[in-house]
Amino acid sequence: AVVSTQSSMVKVAVPGIPMTDDYCFSDPLAMTVEERQQHLMMRKIWKHYIAADWEEQKHNPHLFPGKSSEELLERFPPTIMLEAEFDFYITEATRLAGRLRRAGRLLELVVIPGSPHGVGFFTGTKGCELQWTVMDTIAREYIHGEF
Repeated sequence: AVVSTQSSMVKVAVPGIPMTDDYCFSDPLAMTVEERQQHLMMRKIWKHYIAADWEEQKHNPHLFPGKSSEELLERFPPTIMLEAEFDFYITEATRLAGRLRRAGRLLELVVIPGSPHGVGFFTGTKGCELQWTVMDTIAREYIHGEF
């Protein structure tokens, strides 16, 4: 999500792969099956591909928006969290959605039922069709103001 002191610059943010905090570094026993299966891979991705300096950046709210202060969350653009029910980011996305709701910045939390991570790429599936229908509705309603 783009964070600005002028949140009106962005009509709506729709995080597509909501890697919002360092949840994958927590206790795997508290994770969903999907999260537990992917947590080691996600740790490597964070440490070796996303963060330039893990130790220095691991508390940075620009890298982990889920660690943002309440004041920073209030400056987020209007946000729609879009997730899949069995995505391995579902917990952190839901947690950030709750915080954005309290900050008055969450428009919607949409969860595609019965779908895995990356559902939008599984063409020909009901989950993929539903996700793209949701994206079309978001564009028409929140960006173009057709409703």
